[in-house]
Amino acid sequence: AVVLRGDASKREFIAFWVKDGRVLAGMNVNVWDVTEAIQNLITSRAQVDLEALANPSVPLESLLT
Repeated sequence: AVVLRGDASKREFIAFWVKDGRVLAGMNVNVWDVTEAIQNLITSRAQVDLEALANPSVPLESLLT
C-alpha cells in the first residue's frame, strides 16, 4: 500500500510504501529535513500506525517509539 502524508495537489508530500505495517520505502517531494527520519523508519522495520504515518502533525521520529 502507499500512504501519502501532506498535500499531493500542492506537490508537498511524502509517499510511503508500506507492507504489513512496515515502511519499505519513502519519497519526499518538496518536504525538507525528513530524509533521515524516513531512512530510520525503513531500517528499523518497526510496525507503524498508518493513520499517524499519514498525519503531518505527528512527528515521524515519534513513530519509532
